[in-house]
Amino acid sequence: MPKKYRVTLTAEERQELERLLSRGKADVRCLKHAQMLLKADEADDGPGWSDVRIAEAFHAGVATLERLRQRFVEEGLQAALRTYRTGTRTYERKLDGAQKAHLIALACSAPPKEQARWTLRLLARRMVELTYVDTLSYETVRQTLKKERPPTAPQADVVHL
Repeated sequence: MPKKYRVTLTAEERQELERLLSRGKADVRCLKHAQMLLKADEADDGPGWSDVRIAEAFHAGVATLERLRQRFVEEGLQAALRTYRTGTRTYERKLDGAQKAHLIALACSAPPKEQARWTLRLLARRMVELTYVDTLSYETVRQTLKKERPPTAPQADVVHL
């Protein structure tokens, strides 16, 4: 299968990667990504190794290399060297602050008469019924309540006589 994203480094990019590697003072993943990009370089004087060969040489998965290539082509060299995701979302958050507050207040309230307690699905359905949101999955309810759980009070010391 032909490669969708081809790495072609400019002379400046190649020098920057080699400078980074010669210093050796960077995150291990950053250094590894730099080495992989140098081997994947398909420019005239680049080695142009195959994905499988690079993956074997650096003990990485082929999918990792494909993602690295994609990030380099779409976002540039600095993004490809960045080892951690920056948190740029491709989607909007389902609940804003006010909706979270309504969800927490609802979860703290008494459950419906026919129920012994609130379930995640009941909370999601009730939030839609009260028109706080158009749609809401129980997984979003679970994640929101998990993140917003108040810290537990410290346990009182038990004194045995």
